[in-house]
Amino acid sequence: MAIRIFVTGGTFDKEYDEITGTLFFKETHLPEMLKLGRCRLDVDIRTLMMIDSLQMEDADRELIAEHCNRAEHHRIIITHGTDTMVETARVLAEKVSGKTVVITGAMIPYKFGSSDGLFNLGSAMAFVQTLPPGVYVAMNGRWFNWDNVWKNKQTGIFEELRSK
Repeated sequence: MAIRIFVTGGTFDKEYDEITGTLFFKETHLPEMLKLGRCRLDVDIRTLMMIDSLQMEDADRELIAEHCNRAEHHRIIITHGTDTMVETARVLAEKVSGKTVVITGAMIPYKFGSSDGLFNLGSAMAFVQTLPPGVYVAMNGRWFNWDNVWKNKQTGIFEELRSK
């Protein structure tokens, strides 16, 4: 079965403007990343928005949930900024059921060359195929239940809130 990927922006898709020294969005890098990773899965990419997750509002999260519910796909990956992906995961857990939804992102933009984005995307692709229905966060080679994860801003690593 095909995997739907919803793009929302985040560091994953940021580019660097050498003149102004700022980060900005142009278009998603997902097709290029999947090609580079030699992905042979049936993937359907849809861009919902291109924003930094710190600018994401409740209406944006509702839109993401609505698209997850309307998708005929039962396996969904969402690319998302790392600062508020846990908040979005909570909303999705409340509003989406019967589907495996994996949210992933990057700490460093893909275009920087040293990004963790390709690794996180590959991990999310594997997790979405093997985890049961539910909402998960995939970062740093691990998957986390939506309600047992936080971003440690001191280390830049996602960690469990509590050990199982």
